[in-house]
Formats: sequence, structure tokens, C-alpha cells
Amino acid sequence: MARRTLIVIGLVLATLAGLALVWETRRVLMWVVVAAFFAVALNPLVDRVQRRLVRRRAAATLVVFVASFVALAALGVLIVVPLLDELARFTDRAPDLLREARAGRGPVGELLERFHLRQYADVHADQFQRFGGQLGRSTVGLVRGAAQGVAGVLTVVVLAYLMVVQGPRITAGTLALAGGARAERLRRIGRESARTITGYLSGNLLISLICGLATFVVLALTGVPFAAVIALLVAIADLIPLVGATLGAIVAGGAGFLHSPTAGVVVLVFFVVYQQVENHLLQPVIMSRAVQLNPLTVLVSVLLAAELGGLLGALLAIPAAGIARILLREFVPADRQAGSMPAEPGPADRTGGPAPSERPRSGWPGPAGGRPSGGRRDGRQPAPGDRDRPPADE
Repeated sequence: MARRTLIVIGLVLATLAGLALVWETRRVLMWVVVAAFFAVALNPLVDRVQRRLVRRRAAATLVVFVASFVALAALGVLIVVPLLDELARFTDRAPDLLREARAGRGPVGELLERFHLRQYADVHADQFQRFGGQLGRSTVGLVRGAAQGVAGVLTVVVLAYLMVVQGPRITAGTLALAGGARAERLRRIGRESARTITGYLSGNLLISLICGLATFVVLALTGVPFAAVIALLVAIADLIPLVGATLGAIVAGGAGFLHSPTAGVVVLVFFVVYQQVENHLLQPVIMSRAVQLNPLTVLVSVLLAAELGGLLGALLAIPAAGIARILLREFVPADRQAGSMPAEPGPADRTGGPAPSERPRSGWPGPAGGRPSGGRRDGRQPAPGDRDRPPADE
């Protein structure tokens, strides 16, 4: 009894120590998970480049990563350059806009007068000044957070590169240790998990493309300037499940209100409607086809993961649910998955005799399960020369 108690105490302490270790290293573990996600997503493209262009694995991986960074840099230039131009124009016009806002003229002034914000700003001017001072003092924290973010991105990139390069060796070594049917099962699980992650990425990109195109149409119809750049920002923000459309709505709605109050209201109404359509129709339907999950599982997994893991949980919820489905199918028997129950016994099972469908159609009762006398077991009639001979099994 004392030995069992010591074993239980040891297991509990080991579990607590493991959880404490995970909590202390949660940032590094987060980087490893994100790097593995991108490594699995880029691995098919690296394999294709290795087969067709470059034979060495490291060189093929480098080509894919450099091409990805060039594409991201070009996308960033398309976004940042117009924003910088607009920011310079806004800086030049800022004094005039401020004077118009204080006088109640111009689009900003009319907006402040309509919602009685100018009076509120005059009453709470001291609070706004204190808030500005607090923002100034928190600049050091913002710089530190930005530096940690840059370090995290570089770490994820290096980890993903090494995972892609060493992936075949690690996989081959693991399968060699497993051996036999277990190796085949692990290979099947890895292949289907990679297909799930790739399907998730393609589905997420499709949803973001739909959001960006719809945003561009609305902004162009309302006359908001830089509609293409804003729509591109909204599409990038929409890559984040559930809250991405909300982040995009803040950017697009702000641009709409700066243009005119009517445009701002139209843009906000569009995003309220679109986010409901995306969260409850587009994302469940598209992700259910891309990841082979039903829409209810997709929606519930994203909600739970966003509540537990925040932004990272929302990003990884759908592929994690798809991998869990693969593991469930591989390691849980099919009858338990389907929840099959024993069939209701029929008349033949209750009486112990043959079922009605198993009785001979000719209606002959016959011995041995309805075989006609003088006939053969296979149902054919005996040949004329065989009628006088007894059957071979008798």
C-alpha cells in the first residue's frame, strides 16, 4: 500500500513538474509549433522544386524560402508605400484639419459636432493629456515588445527551414524505429496530416480573397480613396480566424468615416453583415471541405481554441481538429467510431431456425437446410448418368 502511494505521489509530482516546465518555456514551444506548421505547409512545394529544379534538399528549401520572402516583401511594398504617401499628406494637412475640427467645420468637425464629441473632448481635456503622458512612458515597453516580435519571427523562420531540410531524415529514422505495420500507420498519419494543413491554408487564403474583393467593391462604390490598398490590408487581416474581419473593419471603417460619414456607416454595416456570413457560412463550409470536417466541428473548435489559446489557438484550431480526427480514425475501432449497436434479433434468431430470406425459394422443406432429395448442393440437377450413383458425400 505504501509503495502504491509513493508511486501515485511521484506521478503527480512529475506531472506538475512537466506542466511547470511547459509553462516556463511556453514562448519557445509556441515558436516551435508555428515553425512546424509552416514547415509542413511548405514541404510539398520544396519536394516539387527538389524533383524538378534543384537536387539538393537544402538548396531547394532555400529557393522556396527566398521566393516566399520576395513575395511577402513585394506585398509589403504595395501596402506600405501608398500608406506612407497618405501619411505624409495627412501630416501636411493636420494643422488645417485640427483648426477645422475645433471650429466644427470639415468632415472631422461635422462628425464631432454630430456625435457631440467636441464638447466631450473639451470637458475631458485633462484626462486626454494624462493619457498621452502614459503613452509616452510606455514607449520603452512597446520597443521591447517589437524587438521580441522580430526575434520570434527570425526564430520561427530558422526553425521552419531546419525542419524542412531535416524532415526526410527524421521521418525515415522514426519509421525505421517503428517498423512493420506501425511504420505504415505513422506514414499514413503524417501524409494525411500534411494534407489537412495544406487544405487549411488554401481554404483560409480563399476566404481572405473573398473578403478582400468584397471590401474593394464596397469601398469603390462609396468613393473611399485607396480602396485597393485598404482591401489588401483587410484581406491580410482576415487570415486571422473570427477576429480578422473585425480588425479589417476598423481600418476600412476609419477610412470611410474620414471620407464621409455616409461612407463610414455603409462600410461598418457591410462588415457587420459580412462577418456573420464568414463566421457562420463561409468559414465552416469552406473549411469543412478543405480539412474534411463538418461545419459544426470547425466552428466549435475555433471558438474553444480562441478562448483557450488566444490568437495562436484560433490560427491552429482547425488543422489541430483535422489531425485529431485522423488520429481518432486510426486508433479507435470503426464500430466504436460509428457507435454501432448490435442488430435487433430477427425471427430466425429468436427461434433458432433459418431466416425467411435463407429458406429455399422452391418451397421444398427437404433435409439439410432445404436441399431437394436427389439434387446436388450447388443447386444443379444431376446428369442422367449420375442419377443411379449415390452422392459422393454420402
